[in-house]
Amino acid sequence: MDKPKVIVICGPTASGKTALSIELAKQIDGQIVSADSMQIYKDMDIGSAKPTIEEMCGIKHYMIDFVLPDSRYSVADYQRQATISIEEILKNGKTPIVVGGTGLYVDSLIYGIKYNEIEFDEEYREKLENIVKKEGLDKLYEMAVQIDYEAMQKISKNDKKRILRVLEIYHQTRKTKTQQEAESKEEIKYDYKVFAINMDREILYDRINRRVDIMISQGLIEEVQNILKKYNTYPTAMQALGYKEIRQYLEGELTKQEAIEKIKQETRRYAKRQLTWFRKNKQTVWLDGLQSKQNNIDIILSY
Repeated sequence: MDKPKVIVICGPTASGKTALSIELAKQIDGQIVSADSMQIYKDMDIGSAKPTIEEMCGIKHYMIDFVLPDSRYSVADYQRQATISIEEILKNGKTPIVVGGTGLYVDSLIYGIKYNEIEFDEEYREKLENIVKKEGLDKLYEMAVQIDYEAMQKISKNDKKRILRVLEIYHQTRKTKTQQEAESKEEIKYDYKVFAINMDREILYDRINRRVDIMISQGLIEEVQNILKKYNTYPTAMQALGYKEIRQYLEGELTKQEAIEKIKQETRRYAKRQLTWFRKNKQTVWLDGLQSKQNNIDIILSY
């Protein structure tokens, strides 16, 4: 019996995934499951480039705008809830389209990796946070490389959230993240057709720079201020790209212009890491982001 088809559209930030996926959904009666680790959060609209109601064009979106910024949300949580969303779309007789740039979220689905929930050790987390304060995030990165070199090849030295995860998995289970993933793959229930968007690097970087300027003009600074006022506990989501730098500006660590330039620089670096990540997915079919949406849709529908 053939497995149900699920289309996946991934790629770097600012490459046009949202517009392409919405046009595709309109043509094939599809619905969209987000694979973006920032768009899951409530109140984080501008900095996450969350599609507006107008941009959605009536296409139903799942896995967007449902987690509070001060809540912990794991890849296991994502995998479980995204699978429920895919099932619901299929039951409704529509085609699921998974869309996003968070490689870990995409891999959790297409490779059927079962992520075991680990108990949160507040004391150990506090110990790690103290190391960051005294010796910097580089120290934690070095510790994580010593524990799980393979996993750290996909993780940036600035990605505090994922560095902490590598260390906490080993602390709680005495197994590395890589070992856990190798031991716990499930049968893949769907026929995932994976596509990724790429384009000339300079054009992509220019699009990123312009997008950051637009976010500032739309009120990103005010959005961060409102989040910091609204939530009593320190929002873990404030470590996210764009939000962290604006927080640093609000706290006097950076000037406004320095914060903007840092967001642009870190987003360009992030896009480069995204491309590296998705190139490791051997089944990926690459699309040219400078082609027309219809040309790329025709390629997607040919598979």
